[in-house]
Amino acid sequence: MAEALVRGVHINYEIVGTRGPFIALTPGSRRSYAELVDLSKAIAASGYRVLLHDRRNCGASDVAFDGAASEHEVWADDLYELGRQLGALPMYVGGSSAGARLAILYAMRHPDGLRGLMLWRVTGGQEAVDKLSENYYGQYIKLARAGGMQAVAESEHFAECIAARPANRARLMAANVDEFIKVMEFWRQRFLESATLPIVGASEADLNAIKAPACLIAGNDVIHTPATARKAARLIPNSELHDDVVAKRADDNLLKDWDRKEWRDAEPRLAALFADFLKRAESARAA
Repeated sequence: MAEALVRGVHINYEIVGTRGPFIALTPGSRRSYAELVDLSKAIAASGYRVLLHDRRNCGASDVAFDGAASEHEVWADDLYELGRQLGALPMYVGGSSAGARLAILYAMRHPDGLRGLMLWRVTGGQEAVDKLSENYYGQYIKLARAGGMQAVAESEHFAECIAARPANRARLMAANVDEFIKVMEFWRQRFLESATLPIVGASEADLNAIKAPACLIAGNDVIHTPATARKAARLIPNSELHDDVVAKRADDNLLKDWDRKEWRDAEPRLAALFADFLKRAESARAA
């Protein structure tokens, strides 16, 4: 593990592999990058370097609340700057769920720093937006209003951030509770506005404008619907879709939540599909 100062925030990161183009992968929700280490090793074995990092407010990185843009836009800008500092640009960018949203925002905001996209469990739809906006933002607004920053610090997620980086306790307690609530409300509103978009965070025009190649792996639950993956693959011009990596389910018979074991067991297939995609994408760049 290593650390970089990115736009005033300490970001914890790791590079898996020693040669080849860079690939930045990000997990879902606000989880630590640790869950992607094994998959990254499998991909790196094909001749790539995988950049893993804990986003701000995740894992062992600093907590920091920037209301200048949506949370995913902030994360995308952080990743671009981290990649610039490490000499990794342009790089492939990918991830699962929230990590896929970050990757798409990165493609929209920093096309000069992108070689291609690797996306799985893409999020979209009213049910996803309603549920996730409460998980990501609503619950912390309620905690802050009821018990101030102490209550936020004691929440499951931020307690984990403190355990991973003890200095985060002081950073949380020093935050102005009204400003914290204001940022969370802004982030929630930006997230809610995505309910009618093809996927969370991007319009049809945004997706049509992505020029880099993309590899999409469909989900099979009500948050990461196969229909959302199909929409994204249809709208991103140079994209391919794989809808049989996990059990295929009808649109009216989706899982209520993603099956972590199913996706863990599917990692060898994920690694093989991504390695094949990367080989073809690199050949096309060389040509």
